[in-house]
Amino acid sequence: MLVRPYGWDGVLLEVDDPAAWFRALWAARERGELVCEEIVPAARTVLLRGVQGRPCWQDWTPAAGEAATARRLDVPVHWDGPDYAAVAAAWDAEPADVLKGTEFTVAFCGFAPGFGYLTGLPEQRWLPRLASPRTRVPAGSVALAGPYAGIYPRSSPGGWQLLGRTGLDLFVLDRDPPALLTPGTLVRFTDA
Repeated sequence: MLVRPYGWDGVLLEVDDPAAWFRALWAARERGELVCEEIVPAARTVLLRGVQGRPCWQDWTPAAGEAATARRLDVPVHWDGPDYAAVAAAWDAEPADVLKGTEFTVAFCGFAPGFGYLTGLPEQRWLPRLASPRTRVPAGSVALAGPYAGIYPRSSPGGWQLLGRTGLDLFVLDRDPPALLTPGTLVRFTDA
């Protein structure tokens, strides 16, 4: 782990497994062992903002904290994406069966409000982004790229492999919280 100061009261942790660190830090905060305003995971880092005190970071490991109680979300999917057949051929398996049989975790959020990067896909199932991105991906599209699965919260350009679509509204500003997919949420794909 590499610890970097961030502003007046923040710390940026460069770690091997940001999702595990997020869960451990969140649990430590819930137990009162860590005082901070925000814990923000990313692809290779975890940002802590508003840190009070000076924890000895060398004594911390993901195993040091019990996993926080995770919220679970079932995502009903119509498996009719334009890349479904190509992914089935690449995997020599039905993508719907693979995704329904995998428990995903929202590792971090980004790209657009409500977009969660879902981890859990076995490495042998990782797929590249499209060589040429689409100019418009419909809202609710269930997609894969590299080690991640994701769901487009609104229509936007994108270069991920599209397997299907869901009718869930992933980001509603007036909802609490506005995003359905928040770091640490466990996600399971189901048939719509």
